Amino acid sequence: MFRQSSGSHFRAAGSHAPARSFNYRAPKRSFGGRGGGGRNGNNRNMGDRIDPARFVNKAVITETADHFIPVNKFQDFKIDETLKQAIIKKGYIDPTPIQDKAIPHVLQNVDVIGIANTGTGKTAAFLIPLINKVLHNRQEQIMIVVPTRELAIQIDQEFKGFAKDLKMYSVCCVGGMNIFPQIKQLRYLNNFVIGTPGRLKDLIDRKNITLSKFNTIVLDEADRMLDMGFIQDMRAIMAGMPKTRQTLFFSATVCPEIEKLIKEFLKEPVRISVKNRDTAKNVDQDVIRVNVGKNKFDVLSDLLKQKEFCKVLVFGRTKHGVERLSKLLSDRGFKAESIHGNKNHSGRQRALKSFKENQIQVLVATDVAARGLDIPDVSHVINFDLPATYDDYVHRIGRTGRSNKMGKALTFVD
Repeated sequence: MFRQSSGSHFRAAGSHAPARSFNYRAPKRSFGGRGGGGRNGNNRNMGDRIDPARFVNKAVITETADHFIPVNKFQDFKIDETLKQAIIKKGYIDPTPIQDKAIPHVLQNVDVIGIANTGTGKTAAFLIPLINKVLHNRQEQIMIVVPTRELAIQIDQEFKGFAKDLKMYSVCCVGGMNIFPQIKQLRYLNNFVIGTPGRLKDLIDRKNITLSKFNTIVLDEADRMLDMGFIQDMRAIMAGMPKTRQTLFFSATVCPEIEKLIKEFLKEPVRISVKNRDTAKNVDQDVIRVNVGKNKFDVLSDLLKQKEFCKVLVFGRTKHGVERLSKLLSDRGFKAESIHGNKNHSGRQRALKSFKENQIQVLVATDVAARGLDIPDVSHVINFDLPATYDDYVHRIGRTGRSNKMGKALTFVD
């Protein structure tokens, strides 16, 4: 559990209450600039416009007043008994708020917009009712579109955990991997096709995926797909699908541009929001300032030497900056790896696996790791480089403080 001291060294512009920070001040030096990804890259460079006061929020330690009591139990949902048994085997007990509210509507075959903080079980909120849909029609085909290969693989693994004994199949179609094994898998009936927009579009163009056969589509983290330049691929996929389809949209944030896409893609959707604040209440958030003459990298190294920094996700802005920072940390004796768009698929998966299994202490990443990834027991998220937008910040720090555990988020501010 992390607590803030009563000391106060930093007061943000427009803030009336003092906000504590690590009292360092740095020259304007960074290992990162703009990030990139997807087809057109992410060209936003707005981190210096975010009010630093928004990076300081004390964790809410007591949750008694607003403890969530679900309306439903998993046993109450109108789903197949075999699926209920699979849910029990997965160790699920009570639905999370988004699962409790969304599953009944998805089961009714209507369009749904689900808005919830990251780490609150959005994946199961659409997988459970859609698996039930397949159990009632074995020819049903469902497409799930996500922004990154890591998230696609994670959803595919979660699907396989539910469907292990249900005799239904999936194929994961992502870039950075050999396309031909994916083409081979697509020759068979896969009830779930899970992938990234670019690779899915390539497979559609090659006639390996026939969109007219899909009556259901899930757009997960669509705002990130928009940022990564996948909007035209998304539009092409949606245009090829049947007009009478079920469209599900799940995200932690919804920007004005995404609202336009919602109007374009969904028909009379049920909008469900279980989000009551931008960031999770059990993530203690603070800023780091660097003293004159103190090196920013040295400050990071000093932090990582502290015992409580046991499993740390460090975010940088650029691929080259992230790779360089990872190597510098390794040279200092830290067990560190990197994950970014220039790293090949096997290298990214190896780094992610090592971090998940606690074989390394530090994972340095671009925003490719900020969305949707479920990494257990991350003690700290450190924004070494400022995020481009506040939404990016929300997603970054959502990697800690998951499953009602306490977490800490620190942001370097010049």
